[in-house]
Amino acid sequence: MRFRRWWAARPLRWRITFAVGAVALVTLLLLSRLGAGLLTGALLGAADDELRQQADAAVTQLVAGDAPRNVRAPGLRVVDTAGDPVDGGPALPLDVGQVRQLAAGQPLIVGSFRELRRVLAEPAVAKDGSTRLVVVTGDLVGGATLIARAAAAFVLAAVLVAVVVAAAAWAATRAALRPVDRMRTAAARLPPGERLPVPVARDEVRALAEEINLLLARRDEAVSRLERFTGDAAHELRSPVAAIRAQAEVAVAHPDPELTDETLRSVAEEAARLTTLLSDLLALARADAGQRVAARPVDLVDAVRAAVGRVVGGPATEVVAPGPASVAATPTEVALVLDNLVGNARRHARSLVRVVVLPAGRWVRLVVEDDGSGIPPGDRLRVFDRFTRLDPEGGGGAGLGLALVAALVQGRGGTVAAGATAAGGARLEVRWPAATSPS
Repeated sequence: MRFRRWWAARPLRWRITFAVGAVALVTLLLLSRLGAGLLTGALLGAADDELRQQADAAVTQLVAGDAPRNVRAPGLRVVDTAGDPVDGGPALPLDVGQVRQLAAGQPLIVGSFRELRRVLAEPAVAKDGSTRLVVVTGDLVGGATLIARAAAAFVLAAVLVAVVVAAAAWAATRAALRPVDRMRTAAARLPPGERLPVPVARDEVRALAEEINLLLARRDEAVSRLERFTGDAAHELRSPVAAIRAQAEVAVAHPDPELTDETLRSVAEEAARLTTLLSDLLALARADAGQRVAARPVDLVDAVRAAVGRVVGGPATEVVAPGPASVAATPTEVALVLDNLVGNARRHARSLVRVVVLPAGRWVRLVVEDDGSGIPPGDRLRVFDRFTRLDPEGGGGAGLGLALVAALVQGRGGTVAAGATAAGGARLEVRWPAATSPS
């Protein structure tokens, strides 16, 4: 874990160079070992061929009946299968295990590095029927020196080539990351509203630049939307605050007991309007921030009846619910959506508001209709924008109700749409994800 943190803290260029250099070094060392092994095998093969020729000649003499002492020569001995000399010479400098290996046909390498010798044996059957071993030895000192020097040269070459490969990887990585450095510099100097230059080559750098430009576009759009929202909110908050202040100043400057009740009533109305506006703004801010409580099944039919019961006077309200229906939301969200939809419909209706709840598979449809003048086709999308009022002189809110409905419903994966009834009135339809009531 500590190494992983240390490795992750290294620069990307350093990590790539180190990884490429390490892989190159390990690979070249393995190849060097393979080359030294092949060279050793070739050297031993040549020595074995020469020694076998000598041994075969001695075997031929023994088989022909020559005495072992006559066959004996420098580097060539004749022994029995136990390793005891039969050629009149001294004992061999070999132990029992080595003699057994020779008798089994396995060549040996004996001695120190400076006195390496190759030993092999060939069996021979003398005329008297006894089995003899012709032991032949050869000097490997020159070959061992050659192999040692070759191995050292291989290792040195592997290290040098690995360094060259690492340097090439460093240069290649630097060249590959140079467009990223230029992009970083351009991003640091980028003025508001501008975008990064997109490279011509269709590679990862181009894809990164395009994604960053999309991110910048979303950021600019969010900033612009926030600025508009802040300006509209400040404008909407100024009106009730100014009205309360004006009425309070008039009441203080001209105290009149007969106008006290009227003044307090006006102040209370403006304060209620201000409270509603602040509540809607707070709910919208929470919806934008994604601060939502986990959804649970909410009985939409009961919620609709409760919302209708909270209004007094005005047009008649009809509730149509053929069967039970539950939506995945929270009771507070459902209440806010219903209060805004029903309140909006009652403000524009002439005599009737109809609320319909229809289960539709994985969805639940909530339709709110009124018999008013309806919403013009060109404004059926715009009505869900914040601070949008189609009739500014008609009063009835700050234009946040339908925007809040859209934010809450879409935050749960639903949809909101505006349309018209057959008689020309407004028709608002909400599609909520259905939820199964817990058993």
